[in-house]
Amino acid sequence: MLAELAIRNFAIIESISISFQKGFTVLSGETGAGKSIIIDAIHLLIGGRGSADFVRHGEEKAELEGLFLVEDTHPSIAKMKEFGIDIEDGMIVLKRDMYTSGKSVCRVNGKLVTIATLREIGRTLVDIHGQHDSQELMDEKNHLSLLDYYGGQPIKLALGEYQAIFHEYEKIKKDIMALTKNEQLMAQRLDLLTFQLDEISNAELIIGEDEELLTEKRKYMNYEKLYSSLNTAYEALQGEQKGLDWVSLALSNIEEASTIDEAYEDVNQTISNNFYQLEDIVHTLRAHLDVLEFDPNRLNDIENRLNEINQLKRKYGQTIEQILEYAAKIEEEVEMITNKESHIESLTKKLHSIENDLVVEGKNLSELRKKTAEKLSSAIHKELKSLYMDKTIFEVKFFDKQKEKFFPNGMDEIEFYLSTNPGEPLKPLTKIASGGELSRIMLALKTIFSKHQGITSIIFDEVDTGVSGRVAQAIGEKIYQLSIGSQVLSISHLPQVAAMCDHHFFIKKEVSGERTKTKVIELTEQERIAELARMISGAQITAATEEHSKEMLQSARSLKNQYHN
Repeated sequence: MLAELAIRNFAIIESISISFQKGFTVLSGETGAGKSIIIDAIHLLIGGRGSADFVRHGEEKAELEGLFLVEDTHPSIAKMKEFGIDIEDGMIVLKRDMYTSGKSVCRVNGKLVTIATLREIGRTLVDIHGQHDSQELMDEKNHLSLLDYYGGQPIKLALGEYQAIFHEYEKIKKDIMALTKNEQLMAQRLDLLTFQLDEISNAELIIGEDEELLTEKRKYMNYEKLYSSLNTAYEALQGEQKGLDWVSLALSNIEEASTIDEAYEDVNQTISNNFYQLEDIVHTLRAHLDVLEFDPNRLNDIENRLNEINQLKRKYGQTIEQILEYAAKIEEEVEMITNKESHIESLTKKLHSIENDLVVEGKNLSELRKKTAEKLSSAIHKELKSLYMDKTIFEVKFFDKQKEKFFPNGMDEIEFYLSTNPGEPLKPLTKIASGGELSRIMLALKTIFSKHQGITSIIFDEVDTGVSGRVAQAIGEKIYQLSIGSQVLSISHLPQVAAMCDHHFFIKKEVSGERTKTKVIELTEQERIAELARMISGAQITAATEEHSKEMLQSARSLKNQYHN
């Protein structure tokens, strides 16, 4: 849930900090007080499109920060791990600073992220719905995925089976298309690949050859230093009054000492071993010095070979292994182009076979979706009935196709259709015009899908506009049901809706020092009564309206108790 929200220098808000809780929270207040500005701030905090116009006049930047508390299994956890962002104790802090220059700086748990990353994480935390927005439910492109969400594990498994075959199907189609290109282009491609293959083959590359050549080159480039070092080492050890001569003298004397006192036998043995080892080293150094010679022709050969290898690396891969892998790959393509007719025939047969499998999996998936669609329609009709839209017909429309088509997510094309009045034809959900009807339909759909989407907080921005009376009461009850065990925030002008909330914030606008700013006040029980009275009658609050407010709150408590019994 959204636990804390801090807003600074945003529109007419100078600085506010709000603590939210689980359950149903209502934000109310006079028109223009800044209620929707708070929702705008949350929208931007989760990656919405921003503008420098949001920065409070006279300030350099607007600051938005929100603390979210989530369970270990929440979808946001996986999304955070995907972007390499640490999370502790189920706390996610989103922060966005917006500057007058138009620049935005975004952070998630202190880590700098792009707006796209902020949006990816934010969409798992908050779902904002306004009366005229084009959120997920109003976009027909999302209807199929929503149906699949509702279908749960059976559809997920069937979709996985279909997609595994679909990916292979697409690959074979791509291979056939590549082989049936324009003959001239195919001939040109064959010439290019043949040239490349010959170039690599003629080079007769050996894995590790370049490292060996570099080692040898380094030896030749430092020949004089190498010879001098070896010769100096040899002369330091070999010869009269040199290192080996002195060790020999030490050995003869310690041998004599050990004949007198056995305590020196270990020392004698150690010096003896080292003497013979040094003798071997002297012979080795002499052997290396005898064969060590500088061959300028060999150095040229090494340089030429390394240049040849580097030329191939620039064209075909960063290492000899990658060059040889590329050669193997184009060799297969050359063989395929050379014998393309037989390959096309073979691939076509394979494609038909896979296509049959794809149809089987696709139809199985479609059947599951149609059964799920019936359950979904029944559930939505039940929700609509409780919102006094019992005459409304909801249907998941599956579009018939003359020829089977394969899409990444199946063979189905669907869209949510509705008829809100008896005798009217079913129309796409996106064509529903009435604000009041749309609000209730969206609320019914949210009630169904919120259980399957794992969203932490659902926010309604004046979705109760255009309704009144018992419908307003039904909307209040439905939003409350949606908030049980979760978190729902709603801007509302309806007392019937506000009476059902668990927490009520009053948003007011005040002038201080010739500047307008927004203030947020969490209402006490008595203050709630006064605010409901204002919502009922406007500016003129009477004893009757206050009494009516008390009755509404008492009635709301009774209703809420029923949902918990």
